[in-house]
Amino acid sequence: MPGKPSQEKQVEMGAVENGAGEDLGGLTAEELRQGQEAALALEDMMALSAQTLVQAEVDELYQHVRPLGQGRFGRVLLVTHRQKGTAFALKKLPKASTTLRGFLYEFCVGLSLGSHSAIVAAYGIGVESVDSYSFLTEPVLHGDLIAFIQPKVGLLQPAAQRCAAQLASALEHIHSRGLVYRDLKPENVLVCDPACRWVKLTDFGHTRPRGTLLRLVGPPIPYTAPELCGPPPLPEGLPIQPALDAWALGVLLFCLLTGYFPWDQPLAEADPFYEDYVIWQASGQPQARPQPWLGLTPVADALLWGLLDPHPRRRSPVSSIRGYLGRPWRQRAGEAEEAPQGEKGDPE
Repeated sequence: MPGKPSQEKQVEMGAVENGAGEDLGGLTAEELRQGQEAALALEDMMALSAQTLVQAEVDELYQHVRPLGQGRFGRVLLVTHRQKGTAFALKKLPKASTTLRGFLYEFCVGLSLGSHSAIVAAYGIGVESVDSYSFLTEPVLHGDLIAFIQPKVGLLQPAAQRCAAQLASALEHIHSRGLVYRDLKPENVLVCDPACRWVKLTDFGHTRPRGTLLRLVGPPIPYTAPELCGPPPLPEGLPIQPALDAWALGVLLFCLLTGYFPWDQPLAEADPFYEDYVIWQASGQPQARPQPWLGLTPVADALLWGLLDPHPRRRSPVSSIRGYLGRPWRQRAGEAEEAPQGEKGDPE
């Protein structure tokens, strides 16, 4: 369940400093320090937040207006303050499926990210009721991104580029805090306006400090990076890196441009679409694109080949998207392909 960091471990500093970094997914001593500092800061914030929880029933403080979202572990409601009339989004997590530590963890991760235009703003108000824990964030009223993605079409190209730029910026901000988001998907991207000009990342229950050791739980999905699908370098698991988010961003971007996934799971032996992609990328022949990639431009190929490199140490960072904005990512009907020259991540 999200928010149980006590069951996870950080890579120990000595292992990296003694030369084991290459075996631990390329984690450097500085990267490890950043993750450990983030973990310690979250522990301190959780201890303080536990002492300041408001003890009350939600209905005593807030008027329920309408549901905003429903997840596996809780639901989000639009509420107004009964005295001041201020509107909030209230995330409510039942105690039957959420520990106090799990609640405090997600609550404090949101607070630790501070202010960013593409991240839902968290307010420092946590409420403990008889049967639930709740916290408040800014309300985002136009639903999540999945409702805007037209099957087999995706988004209009300008909207896709706007979303990509904003999400890359949000992930870059999270990584600068020593954290890895780990749950990028359309359902966790909230849309602020009907034209999909402004989006915000939400739901930080899976976010973890860099270097946290994790194992894949359950079968892989399209957003799962391939390094999580193989045997981990340590018995406890793989030390997570921002490259996991770069992979998920590449898959999401493909969905925004096409309206479907590039594959079901990143396992060549189990998924022929992924096998075709790996062979295509290794060939260095952008013209010989597999069927799911028809309709994209070589510029999009260059961007996605970087974000979706099966080798995490070669994978482009999320910030690489900035170098591809303002140029076509989709082919026009009858338009001849022309491979981009001299770009980082160029397929050639």
